[in-house]
Amino acid sequence: MKYIGAGYVIPVSRLPVKNGVVVLDDNNTVVDLTTADQLPSADIQWFDGFIVPAWINTHCHLELSHLKGQTQTGKTLIPFIKDVLNFRDVPLEDIQSAAIAADREMYDNGIQAVGDISNKTDTAEIKRQSRVMYYTFVELFDFMHPEITQSTIDNYKPVYEAHPDMNGCKKSYAPHAPYSVSPDLFEYINRVNSDGATVSMHNQETTDEDDLFLTGQSGFRDFFGQLGFSMNGFRATGTTSIRYALQNMVPKARTLLVHNTLTRPDDVAFAHDWSDSVFWATCPNANLYIENRLPDYSVFINADARMTIGTDSIMSNWQLSVWEEIKTIKKYTSFIPLETLIRWGTLNGAEALGYDACGAIEVGKTPGLVHINVPWNGDRTAVQNSHSKRIL
Repeated sequence: MKYIGAGYVIPVSRLPVKNGVVVLDDNNTVVDLTTADQLPSADIQWFDGFIVPAWINTHCHLELSHLKGQTQTGKTLIPFIKDVLNFRDVPLEDIQSAAIAADREMYDNGIQAVGDISNKTDTAEIKRQSRVMYYTFVELFDFMHPEITQSTIDNYKPVYEAHPDMNGCKKSYAPHAPYSVSPDLFEYINRVNSDGATVSMHNQETTDEDDLFLTGQSGFRDFFGQLGFSMNGFRATGTTSIRYALQNMVPKARTLLVHNTLTRPDDVAFAHDWSDSVFWATCPNANLYIENRLPDYSVFINADARMTIGTDSIMSNWQLSVWEEIKTIKKYTSFIPLETLIRWGTLNGAEALGYDACGAIEVGKTPGLVHINVPWNGDRTAVQNSHSKRIL
């Protein structure tokens, strides 16, 4: 048995435990959560500060890790996407070396599972060998041109087949974003994914996205034209982008909407009426890096939305740490309780990705454990002076 204790253990699914001790078997499965005074003779590995379950990062692009520092901050989304496209022609060994380093960084920072967007096969073998569990979202887009839908499907089948679906890894097809996926491609994704799949989609990250659907006037028109895809045939729906997307998706699937920087209360209500399996991923540091803005978190809290946390890629961030994302939210939106944010970064993320054994320190689970190196003091915890490090 292993005995790991701290001034406080934050189980997430129950109240914090003062002088808590997590008892684990040789497979790192939780056998008990008790207190130090109940184990007077145990050899307890003690940590100053507090312990939480390992983090769940619900949104990342591991294959873009080689682009760290290659784009400027605050350029907004469309120029950022152009940078991604411009820097794609890189030797495979450089891509994989950077991805291995990013994978190691996430593991060391205490990330247990990652929802990862993939457009290529470059990171498949890294995921197969990683100590992190990856839910790979093979991302499809046809720029709303149904004449290339079938070729898109044919091109991405090898990507899907290459990524692992074993030893904790999972995969499914995912639409890129409302503005880049036709109804025909949505229909294919709905048809081929399993009933228990999670489907991830970038959502309402920039004003140009909703503008395209509301009025038809949007920077995406010129951008797609530059890529050789005219939008002359596109007709605005008169509704926000999320409504177009959800009307073409399947409500029985777990749906993970990512970024949601400009999502409004009526959009959240629409999504919750559409399905009770909707999760919302926020990537605050990436939002600041790309658009220099954050979502209005009160919109989601008031709707009792199931929030999760992602890091996005290291191309659009300064590090890959869920705890650093929590620190950013707490810095700019201090009214959100710290326990709530920890739940966003653990149990909610595990539920969104279907990792039932993770996300909470409960008997029978194998959540992994993370040490935060400052004393627990509820909302007065000195989070800005702290860091997150994996224990196991």
